[in-house]
Amino acid sequence: MSTHLQASASIDSSNHRGLRAHWNSAAERLTRIVSHDALALATRVAVAAIFFYSGRTKVEGFLTLTDSAYELFRTEYKLPLVPPEIAAHLAAYSEHLFPLLLVLGLFTRLSALALLGMTLVIQVFVYPDAWPTHLSWAALLLYLLGRGGGRLSLDHAMGVR
Repeated sequence: MSTHLQASASIDSSNHRGLRAHWNSAAERLTRIVSHDALALATRVAVAAIFFYSGRTKVEGFLTLTDSAYELFRTEYKLPLVPPEIAAHLAAYSEHLFPLLLVLGLFTRLSALALLGMTLVIQVFVYPDAWPTHLSWAALLLYLLGRGGGRLSLDHAMGVR
């Protein structure tokens, strides 16, 4: 009986190692196919879209702030220490500039840091209950901050890490 259990355990063990080896092999192939460069590009565009479209809701024309944007910063987005008129301009300009830089892959880490700071301000002072959304933004921005824009970026073309 003991020999049967040992043989059975040996078969299970070899099947387990075979399954693990197949899994690891598939994971290695995926790592090669889905490179950092592809992930960085997708992340840059995804985060840029979120912030850029938010910025577009605050302006009309090129960068003329709307009355509703000022009102939003006076009522709903009240920030401590920053007057609403200044905060509205800073947010609108930041939501246009940094996403543009991200799409281009220019000053990627700086842009990611700026938008991460903006995300933190939104989380702490504006919408504290929206932490799942803000956490997903922060995770994407932290990836860019830590790894940079990848080879498909102007940073790479200019030799900037």
